[in-house]
Amino acid sequence: MAETATAFECAKLGFEAMRPLIEGRRYDFVIDTNRTLLRAQVKWGRRLGDVIVVNTRTCRSTPSGYVRTTYSADEIDGFAVYCPSHHECLWLPIDELAGISAVQLRTAPARNNQKQLVRWAADYPFGAVAQLGERLHGMQEARGSSPLSSIA
Repeated sequence: MAETATAFECAKLGFEAMRPLIEGRRYDFVIDTNRTLLRAQVKWGRRLGDVIVVNTRTCRSTPSGYVRTTYSADEIDGFAVYCPSHHECLWLPIDELAGISAVQLRTAPARNNQKQLVRWAADYPFGAVAQLGERLHGMQEARGSSPLSSIA
């Protein structure tokens, strides 16, 4: 369901979401933004109160046992996150989340009024993929902080 929602979101933005022909890659889709190709790992965001929780690690069974790992910028460009409670997709750039196994995105202010070190879901619209595609030149500069209305 998350992959279907991500592919639909890409289509709405005029992008193509393509699957690799061979299984076992670290990314689920390659997103063609019409300017660049981005490797996206698709994740499910579950809502817990005013927070969207996204597990950004991978777990798999191997002959050596159960292995949990995280992602790096060498493997993917970002996480495409589908959150069914919001009926929307988010784009989380890997440059902010490399090596992190989970992230929490707030949808409303914290009850204790904490403002520092808070990640807001609204700061990561999926439309930010377009900005990343425009600015990718060896170093990722885009963050999903611009509103969708600013994307041409």
